[in-house]
Amino acid sequence: MDAAIRPSDKPMTDSFGRRIDYVRLSITDRCNLRCHYCMAEHMEFLPKRELLTIEELAELGGLLIARGVRRIRLTGGEPLVRRGVLELAHQLGALREAGLKELTLTTNGTRLPGMAAELHAAGMRRINVSLDTLDAQRFTQITRGGKIEEVFAGIDAARAAGMHVKINMVAMKGINDHEFASMLAWAGERGCDLSLIETMPLGEVEGERSETYLPLAAARDVLEREFTLTPSLHRTGGPARYCEVSETDTRVGFITPLSANFCSSCNRVRITATGTIYGCLGHDQKIELRDLLRAGDGDALNNALDRLIASKPERHEFDIDKAEPAVVRHMSVTGG
Repeated sequence: MDAAIRPSDKPMTDSFGRRIDYVRLSITDRCNLRCHYCMAEHMEFLPKRELLTIEELAELGGLLIARGVRRIRLTGGEPLVRRGVLELAHQLGALREAGLKELTLTTNGTRLPGMAAELHAAGMRRINVSLDTLDAQRFTQITRGGKIEEVFAGIDAARAAGMHVKINMVAMKGINDHEFASMLAWAGERGCDLSLIETMPLGEVEGERSETYLPLAAARDVLEREFTLTPSLHRTGGPARYCEVSETDTRVGFITPLSANFCSSCNRVRITATGTIYGCLGHDQKIELRDLLRAGDGDALNNALDRLIASKPERHEFDIDKAEPAVVRHMSVTGG
């Protein structure tokens, strides 16, 4: 860390008494897939010069840990397409002595075969892999050209490296709603947990999200016809609420930003690859950190964090039926 920046040890607590100890740190807005609910087919990505460098990302991680952050999740876009991601994982992983409890990753899995072992060596013990279907043709349609075999290989590589894998599945009516039970069984056979996620109205995309939106109470009803689900106290620091699955000895989680708002327990902020920090995924309330970081102005940077946390919204205002998305930026820009 630059000697000019002296980290503060003041915990980050918002005006609603929520302690912020979890950061989703995007390291790129780029992705090698084009999932239609996440990105437009033709995206304009940020110039590389605007992104925080690997060294700056690591330095920012250290500053946040000093402020009480205990979990950092690397996101994107697809974080594993960012050059230097393994170096960053090692630098952040080395901050456990400074207070970091967990370094994790959300990925589409396609780059894991060549990186899983090194990520484990950096200290990652669990990761999330996005997978919305087990059907190869449907996967290609959802991702606009992706190959499901690459994701399967990535999951196998992560498990072989010693990491626990959780599958993230966006629930979409008329697209994959007939696959919930088969996905849970498939994941359970591999010792993987599953999280189902409601579609969120973020960014302009082709088509109407309201046409595919599915409240997860309906998904749970489907699963309970074939599986015994018992509410669990298991928590990972994120928004999922879990059930134990007796038949597979794994868990299924439900992430319900629309049908069962979980904002009252929000412990998260999101930082983009350019150093913009958002207090809420569903609001445009933000602070720019990049120039402060590059100026080595620790006091100004910590003051900026204090302002951001003090004005963190109580909750998002997602409404799937509105014609306009809640915010115009895509999930890949904010960080998933």
